[in-house]
Amino acid sequence: MSTRLPLAGVLRLGRPSDIWFKPALSVVVAVAPLNLILLVLGRLDLAMYTMAGSLCALYAHNRPYAARARALAQVVLGMVAGLGVALVAASLTGSAVVLVTVGALVAAVQKTLCDATRVGPPGHVVLTFVSSAALFAPQTLGQVPGHLGLALAAGAWAWLVGMAPGLVRPHGPERRATAQALNATAAYLEDPSSRASGTAYAAVQAAWQTLLSAGGRSGARRGLERLVVRAEVALAAPSDADPHRLRVWARELRGTGPVPQAVDDDELLGVDMEPAASTRPWWRALGPLAPLAMRTALGCALTGYASLALGVGRPYWALVTAASLYQANVTLTWSRGVQRVVGNLVGVLVFAAVVPLAHVGPVALVLCCLAFNFGAEALIGRNYWLGSICVTPMALLITEFAGYQEPGRLITERVVDTLVGALVGFVAAVAVTNRRAGDRVEQTLEAVEGARERTARLLAEPYPAPGALDSARRALATALVDLRATVEAASGEWWQRALPQERVVRAERAGHRTLAATIGHHRAEGVRP
Repeated sequence: MSTRLPLAGVLRLGRPSDIWFKPALSVVVAVAPLNLILLVLGRLDLAMYTMAGSLCALYAHNRPYAARARALAQVVLGMVAGLGVALVAASLTGSAVVLVTVGALVAAVQKTLCDATRVGPPGHVVLTFVSSAALFAPQTLGQVPGHLGLALAAGAWAWLVGMAPGLVRPHGPERRATAQALNATAAYLEDPSSRASGTAYAAVQAAWQTLLSAGGRSGARRGLERLVVRAEVALAAPSDADPHRLRVWARELRGTGPVPQAVDDDELLGVDMEPAASTRPWWRALGPLAPLAMRTALGCALTGYASLALGVGRPYWALVTAASLYQANVTLTWSRGVQRVVGNLVGVLVFAAVVPLAHVGPVALVLCCLAFNFGAEALIGRNYWLGSICVTPMALLITEFAGYQEPGRLITERVVDTLVGALVGFVAAVAVTNRRAGDRVEQTLEAVEGARERTARLLAEPYPAPGALDSARRALATALVDLRATVEAASGEWWQRALPQERVVRAERAGHRTLAATIGHHRAEGVRP
């Protein structure tokens, strides 16, 4: 099976995220105080270690605060662990080839763990950026504990910054996820295309996952559950639903006002039962991710070696470029490569224009980096290349914390490493074929068919066990969302057998009909959970 490598639409700008300003502001608040303290102390050379911890503030903004606390702690520990491996390696050897090899292996581990745990954006890229840069920082073993202590302290501050909004809006993430489910369902009702249907079911499933990870079931959470159930009912019986009403509820979820009342308690379907969610341990996902891990390791290593062969002084830039490319399939990897190259090339022009201002003094340098930190996170949600326009000059300016760097050389090395990383990294993605993608489609198809059969059997029973039908319905909905995501990922791979498209279509249609039948069963029988 072959696949096309598109150019049309790769650079198209999307709509900004509803919370684009949150990670942008968080990273500035996490970075600024520590950099200013180092500036006053005359130790900006240590900023690389504090920024390692501060950048953890970019993560987990879509998670409820109970889940966010755990996720941010794991990100901080992962960041410090990767930094520790890099610093120890840098202190033990000066061989650039060995350091590139270590960097490639660390990048593969970071990519695999971030994908398996679904940590969310910015994923492994920030972790790899920090650990790869640290590999080429002058280091001794005696300095490693102190530098790791700085990173850990900065990570603790980033954790506090990430958790602080919960004091003002404790249910903000759950409200946003519910509003997105309602809006996506309304969009499907207004334009019942297959793409809109997949988006709506995925948004509803994401809302359930968010509510499940929110901790205790408060009154606000029960109200949000009722709204998500109403979205499920609308998807199952679109002819009886009112998209305008769904959008009104979504708008009312903004701010801190009361959660709108969607249904009465006696109309609620299955909310007293915990929605079926994916409880599979994250390490079960490591097997399917093996091809991506191999691509990352091979691509990063080859790009680093190529950069060394060309005499570039900072091969970690090429390594990070390759690491940032690898997405769920070859087609998406190609698109990310185009976006990376365009963003970096425009970014070095921005750096050339700004560097005279940054050289005015250390304060100007710190302020420029903070501005680019904010810009990167504010823009990257619209398209990766747009955010890269700010990421590139920020990365170049960070190298100046340790001392003055000649701008012309920095620009040349960055351009060369970008082109080498994108080219060699993509070749590695093509060389390591993901033949497991087709197997994964077969497995998810079997899961959908099994879930549909179980739900159909319960529908045929005159008196199913309390809650059993609701649990089966949500398990089927989860399986259908997984199937659509798996098919889309496999469709972008190359050199594999043809996908069973007809069987997929039949399974999806039968599954959605069964979901609709469960709603009809509840309405006909007046079933309460």
